[in-house]
Amino acid sequence: MPQHVSARKRVRRNQRRFLVNRMRINRMRSFIRRVEQAIGERDKEAAKVALKAAEPEIMRAASRGAIHRNTAARKVSRLTAGVAAIT
Repeated sequence: MPQHVSARKRVRRNQRRFLVNRMRINRMRSFIRRVEQAIGERDKEAAKVALKAAEPEIMRAASRGAIHRNTAARKVSRLTAGVAAIT
């Protein structure tokens, strides 16, 4: 356990940030799952709608620091390619 007041405060702050980031990542993953499910069902319209909802969530997670911005860009790119591949 940390002994200094500032170190104790840092532990408390890190725990709060961890929980907030977990919620952001879980929310993002839920949106991604919807897009992947629509892609799996070969439903182009549903996939487009889901992607339009997922992209801001992914970028929001990146802008808030929950994930790296390059990771967010990669996820959006792969989902977009998956939606485009549906014939």
